[in-house]
Amino acid sequence: MGIARTFQNIELFSHMNTMENIMSGRHIHMKTGLFSGMFMRGRRSFAGKEEILHRESVEKIIDFLELQGVRDKLVGGLPYGTQKQIELARALALEPELLLLDEPCAGMNSEEKQDMIFWIKDIQDELKISILLIEHDMKMVMDISDRVLAINFGQPVTLGTPLEVQQNPEVLKAYIGEENG
Repeated sequence: MGIARTFQNIELFSHMNTMENIMSGRHIHMKTGLFSGMFMRGRRSFAGKEEILHRESVEKIIDFLELQGVRDKLVGGLPYGTQKQIELARALALEPELLLLDEPCAGMNSEEKQDMIFWIKDIQDELKISILLIEHDMKMVMDISDRVLAINFGQPVTLGTPLEVQQNPEVLKAYIGEENG
């Protein structure tokens, strides 16, 4: 349906390498069935040609997110921030129009957060993919968002530009504890 997502808690296949994890995001684009895929005979078969095309798409994502150095490494042994980046790459492999990011910086150190902000901005600017971000790091939200919806205990408080939301008295009351007025 044109929507891909990442999870707050990493949901990668730890026993597979980076390339394989990202390739798993291509599943909806693959036409070869399980049976014919299992018995593909070299690169000349339809399945072989399709595999090459999907690997080329994944290689572009690996280059885009600078994951070349971990392409063939098992993801279970990689640093947490790199795993989050691979999860983002797998979501991009779906070629979404809308990308849902659930706490993409949860558990990251400040350097990893800065890298993730960089990637998210590049996804917006270069790939022109709309992003719906759920995040508690307000600095990050304000740095990368065009529109912000502030929610307090499941109820919408306000919707607007980052500056409008930052200055909203109800937001200040809910998030900082300042009195209205």
